[in-house]
Amino acid sequence: MYRRVNSGRFIGLTTFLIVVVMAVFTWVMYGMAQRVFTMTDIIQELNESIKTMVGTQVSMAKDMHDMSTSMGTMNVNIANMNKSIGSMTTNVETMNQSIGTMNKTMVGLSGAVGNMASNMNRMTYDIGKATYALSNPMSYMWGNAFPF
Repeated sequence: MYRRVNSGRFIGLTTFLIVVVMAVFTWVMYGMAQRVFTMTDIIQELNESIKTMVGTQVSMAKDMHDMSTSMGTMNVNIANMNKSIGSMTTNVETMNQSIGTMNKTMVGLSGAVGNMASNMNRMTYDIGKATYALSNPMSYMWGNAFPF
């Protein structure tokens, strides 16, 4: 049996099978190495994407903080504007009452202007008569039945 195990065929076949098993093992390890290499590239790209995403999130957080500050300022400005509109409403109501009073006064003023126009008409007539009397005293006295 010692001779049989150490025979040339058995050693050759055993060596061949070891070489085949090692070749298969090497081929499997090469395939696994290729997969690890591909996975490494993907992880590196993922790392770059995560870095970019973190930068974007930091920028977005700053923008949101700035927006929050701006909205706080806008809220104060809107509150002030609301107070101003309330004050303006009061002023408009006062102006409306003043315009109503002025409207009523204009009616009286209109009547007064009409009376004044009537009085001016009479006064103009009287001045015209006086002017005629001063410019033609004889015709004024002889042209009427009663000179005075």
